[in-house]
Amino acid sequence: MKIATYNVNGVNGRLPVLLRWLKETSPHIVCLQELKAPQEKFPEKDINDAGYDAIWHGQKSWNGVAILSRVGKPEELRRVLPGDAEDTHSRYIEATVHNILIGCLYLPNGNPAPGPKFDYKLGWFERLTVHAKKLFEMKQPVVLAGDYNVMPTELDVYKPERWVNDALFRPETRAAFKKLVDQGWTDSLRKLHPGEKIYTFWDYFRDAYGRDAGLRIDHLLLNPKMDKRLIAAGVDRNVRGWEKTSDHAPTWIEIKDE
Repeated sequence: MKIATYNVNGVNGRLPVLLRWLKETSPHIVCLQELKAPQEKFPEKDINDAGYDAIWHGQKSWNGVAILSRVGKPEELRRVLPGDAEDTHSRYIEATVHNILIGCLYLPNGNPAPGPKFDYKLGWFERLTVHAKKLFEMKQPVVLAGDYNVMPTELDVYKPERWVNDALFRPETRAAFKKLVDQGWTDSLRKLHPGEKIYTFWDYFRDAYGRDAGLRIDHLLLNPKMDKRLIAAGVDRNVRGWEKTSDHAPTWIEIKDE
């Protein structure tokens, strides 16, 4: 079974790219971020016609997350990260799919840092960590997949010296990610490619994709019950080179059946 995460950077504007990728690679479960569409504008019919059921949490112009499945309709558990009743951002959705708990997330960017946006990022990270601890202790396999907006180590960023003051690479952000992973989660891509330069995002500017000046900011974290089923992980890097594509590439894992 293949489980993927993909920041589409506008689900309607990039719909041809999304549908082409779904057709060519046939992932079983997909987490999408940055839908940039209100709830009623999600292209449900096109997704259904491609063979997928979907649940989603939209937001006009910004954010938005979705879970797609071709192995049974996702059974929604929540669509708001606990811990802040005032938080109106559409950044989290959680469901059970094929007896796997899937948490799809879009962590705040946090720039400029320091400042209110960075404080919000760290606060959101802390809420995620508190909720993740509860998920980690569950008896079923769990995947926390999405755009985390953090490069965990220098290996995960092109020319790290240029990013030292960026919210995605500041020490506070990396420490927050480490605190989360240290609960016992497996960084699936890094486990199977421990010393490899591997990116999931390339900016639109300065020919970043052509120069391979990228970042690894999309992650799939696995609890032990899912980790023991992990057999492959990778990035569909070529999708970033398609016309009118997202600045992210789909990132995925393959797991063996129970």
